[in-house]
Amino acid sequence: MAHHHHHPGHDHHHFDQQREGNKKGLLIALLITTGIMVLEFVGGLITNSLALLSDSGHMLSDASSLALSLVAMWFASRPASPNKTYGFYRFEILAALFNGVTLFVIAGFIIYEAFGRFFEPPSVASGTMMLIASVGLIANLISAWSLMRQGDVKDNVNLRSAYLHVLGDALGSVGALIAGALMLFFGWYIADPIISVVVALLILKSAWGVLQNSIHILMEGTPSTVNQEEVKELLSGIEGVKDVHDLHIWTITSGLDSLSCHLLINDDNEGQVILQKAIDLIREHCKIEHTTIQVEKSDLQHGDMRV
Repeated sequence: MAHHHHHPGHDHHHFDQQREGNKKGLLIALLITTGIMVLEFVGGLITNSLALLSDSGHMLSDASSLALSLVAMWFASRPASPNKTYGFYRFEILAALFNGVTLFVIAGFIIYEAFGRFFEPPSVASGTMMLIASVGLIANLISAWSLMRQGDVKDNVNLRSAYLHVLGDALGSVGALIAGALMLFFGWYIADPIISVVVALLILKSAWGVLQNSIHILMEGTPSTVNQEEVKELLSGIEGVKDVHDLHIWTITSGLDSLSCHLLINDDNEGQVILQKAIDLIREHCKIEHTTIQVEKSDLQHGDMRV
């Protein structure tokens, strides 16, 4: 059994650097979001606006999701132990999953509240509401910008879930602004619950994506950036390899993938040479550093694998 670990070189350094940036971006976004949440909640009570209250409810889920993402990153940076050989990286994925679920709950609550208001829309202090919503919008955009600038929003599922929360907030603030304008100029108080439902549906859409992604990782699914068939072909193409089996590719946490497989080779080939080629191919083509490859010859017998 040959095992290959990280060369503690460039990639490892880049991964750590990326995590530091992610933490910084999250912290800035968390501070801004918490401040705006309090402002919108108080503002929603004063102005009697469900759009503002729903946006602050959305913000509450965001603040807690950002805090959870930060805690997850802190947990993930703890070293591996004999008990947790992969360390605590998966905690980030669990945080993303939890965030997705809370978004569903909040969206359900907003829709339920709005339903009651459709039949008897209460009057709302729309001018004040618009002022608060615009402050919220500016703050949300600063949060989103800091997450994008500092962190890896594209590939880190935990950070992506936090980023989607913040973007959802910005949309909520835009919604509250539109509702405020409609009420201020036309007296359409029904705009308040309508916009609230639109915001809730947008929240649901982003939540669904985060949930799908998190569950895929927790189910040890193949990373979306890697095609298992192609990897098999790649390894089979190495001179001397007769068969590739028990090939598994999975994600430990965003940006950290793993691969393990068995290579059956010709009896007269040099195992170490083939192993080195396989490691290099996987690193080049799949950007996977953590590979465990078992090289076998015809006289090796082991039972059938269950998976």
